[in-house]
Parts: sequence; structure tokens; C-alpha cells
Amino acid sequence: MSESRQSIHGEWSGRLAFILAATGSAVGLGNIWKFPYITGENGGGAFVLVYLLCVAAIGIPIMVAEIMLGRRGRSTPVNTMTRLAAEAGGSSAWKWLGWMGMLAGFLILSFYSVIGGWALAYVPALGSGAFAGQDAAFVGDQFASLLGSPLTLLAWHTLFMVLTMAVVARGVRGGLEKAVYVLMPGLFVLMLILVGYAMSMGHFARAVEFLFTPDFSKITGTGILIAMGHSFFTLSLGMGAIMIYGSYLPKRVSIARTTFIIAIADTTVALLAGLAIFPIVFSNGLEPGAGPGLVFETLPLAFAHMPGGTIVGTLFFVLLVFAAWTSSISLIEPAVTWLVEKRGMTRIKACLFLGMSAWLLGVGTVLSFNEWSEIKLFGKTFFDSLDFLTTNILLPLGGLLIAIFAGWVLPRQICRDELEMKEQLGFRIWLFLIRYVTPVAIFCVFLNVVGLI
Repeated sequence: MSESRQSIHGEWSGRLAFILAATGSAVGLGNIWKFPYITGENGGGAFVLVYLLCVAAIGIPIMVAEIMLGRRGRSTPVNTMTRLAAEAGGSSAWKWLGWMGMLAGFLILSFYSVIGGWALAYVPALGSGAFAGQDAAFVGDQFASLLGSPLTLLAWHTLFMVLTMAVVARGVRGGLEKAVYVLMPGLFVLMLILVGYAMSMGHFARAVEFLFTPDFSKITGTGILIAMGHSFFTLSLGMGAIMIYGSYLPKRVSIARTTFIIAIADTTVALLAGLAIFPIVFSNGLEPGAGPGLVFETLPLAFAHMPGGTIVGTLFFVLLVFAAWTSSISLIEPAVTWLVEKRGMTRIKACLFLGMSAWLLGVGTVLSFNEWSEIKLFGKTFFDSLDFLTTNILLPLGGLLIAIFAGWVLPRQICRDELEMKEQLGFRIWLFLIRYVTPVAIFCVFLNVVGLI
């Protein structure tokens, strides 16, 4: 039945296009901003090893399942889940899994655009040499000044949203595919340039040791849960993006092999980010576990005092913009396709409507750093509330439900057909992981992020 289904939005031209697009969705601020500092906070090499094991046991099985569901349904996440639930003889309530993913992507884009705007703002700031030779107080004041100015944040937020919608509005091959063919190779080239520069510094060997020499005495229960959570979030799972990208995947492409390539590429970017960042951190006597401020405060301070820091710093933030951009275009794609399919909108009109809506919601995030910073709901600002709702509730719940549906509701014959596997060992391993290991792990992550364990 699936072979007769075709997405009305088109298909990727081939496996490479899908790999670049899905990797672009997965590679984002989490790889370049978050992974280095949580690695620093949790002991380095031992955390990296646990993280890699979690990618294999949690991230890859869920991604295989989400791509499989997307290609089988060939539609928006809502329509896909409705079709597949009917095909499997399941409840029509499964459509709410699609709705939840689309909502999560839309909400994330609203504040992700603001953070992407920060990266955009730092490109001309570093490129102009404004940070050269400055001290920590100046660097901190610059970041505080950026956050404290609603109009400045709004301008960069607007620019980032326009860049995102300009790509999405052009469609699968004319927009998404063309963008990733430029942005993803550009991202890898920039990353390799930065790593090459880091190799010329005196602390590169120390960075390698820090990342790849495990000290198991530093593994803690909290660190394991953080690794489990990041292995899930880093692959953009549970928000409908991978499902809708999977709906454009040609039938001839192997889902399992492609997923492994995407996971390896995503993990490689995260590790390269560590190899680029930690030599700079160590060379300047800075703290590897500097937290979220590592990118926007700690690193600019290092760039301010290192040879060629203006050029290297500018390249770094261009890299950060590329990573955020490739992720943002995937966040809104599921909702755009729904408006096209169910409301008969043109893609351009759908992008304008959703882009303006997400931009308007993002104004709340902009103001939460300044004018609304004292307005709290259950102790959280507007931005913190959206971040908590999406990251800690919607995404883990979405991933858990995908695992349950693929492992327990969808007939095994359908899974075998889409994955093009019989009763091979690889299929049995995937089925065991998606049925037992992955749901339990995601449930533990969910309990941890909501503070119950």
C-alpha cells in the first residue's frame, strides 16, 4: 500500500539529499553550544563514552522508527499517524502524536529563532574586531547589553526568521534540498578549519585526552541521565521533523543504513566542536564546564586574546548560524505541510502565516530577557516555560509514543517491509531496543528532567 502513496510535496532527489537534510536538522545549537559544556560539566571522556552508547541504544532506534513512519505515511505527521493507526487497526487517537510533534516544532522555533539571532549578532561583532584585546568585564557587558535591548534582539530574531522562511517557502527540492547542499558542506568545512586551528595550539593533545580518555570514577547517575537525554534530543526526534523528512524519502533508499550515517555525522560534529573549543578553553586557562555561557561569554573572551582571534571567532559564529539555520528549517516544515494539505494554502502563504505567528510568539522570549524578566509563572520566565514544556515534556513524550507505536502497534510485517528486513539479526535487535530498552530509557529521562529522579 505504501508504494502507491506519494507525498504531494515532492521527494528528495536521492539518499545524499536526505542525509544532508536530516543531519542538518539534527546538527544544531545542541551540538556546538550544549554538547561541549555538558561534556565539560560531566567529566569528559567517560561522559562521551556513555553518550555514544546512548546514541546507539536510544537515538538510532527512535530515528529508524520515525523515518519509517514518515515514509510509510507519505504525509504530515498528523495524517501519517491517522493513516498508520487505521492500517494497524489501532485507535484514531494516535493522530495526537502528530499534533504534539508539530506543536513542539512550532514552539521551539519561536525561541530557537531568538537564540539563532544571538549567533547572527555575534558575527559582525567579532568580525569588526570589537572584542579584540578586551577583558572579561567588557565581554560580559556586551552579552548583557544584547539581552537587555528588546529592539536589538527583535531585529536579529526577525532576520533569522526571515532566513528560515525564505528557504522553507521554496519547497523540498527548490528550498530545503538546495539549502542543505550549501549549508551542510559549509558547516563541515568551517568546523574542520576551526579544528585545524585548534591543532596548532599547545593544548590540543590535552583536549583529545579530555574527550577520549574515560575516567569512570567521574561517571554519576546524573551524568548518565544527561547523556541519555542529549542522545535523544541531539537527533531532533519527537518533533515531527524527521517524520516529515522521511515522507520525502524515495522507496529505494535503505532507512537503517541512512540512519547510521546521519547519527555518525551528527556525533562527529559534536566531537569536532569539542576538539575545536577545548584547546581554546585550556590555552586560556578557562573552565571546560563553564555552562551555557561557554559560547557567548567564555569563548569570545578567549577569541579576544588569541592570535587571529577575530577571524577564528567570526568563523565560529558563522558556523553556529549555519547549524541553527539548518535546524530551524526542519522545525516548521511539518506545520507548513499540514496547512498546504488540509487548508489548501500555497506553500508561500503557509510560510508567511506560520513565520509571522512563530515570530510573534518569539517576542515573548525576547521580552523575557529584559522587560518581562520579573514576570514568572511557577518560577519560570516566558522563555524558560516554553523551553521546559518542549524539551522536558513534549519531546520525551513524543519519542516514547513513537517507540510504543512502532514497537507494539504497527504490525511487524509493515516494519519489515519498510525496513526491507526479514527476520535478520539487525531487525531483531532493533525490535528489542524499540520495544524494551528505548521506552524505559526515555521514561527515565522524562522522570529526571521533571525532577522525579
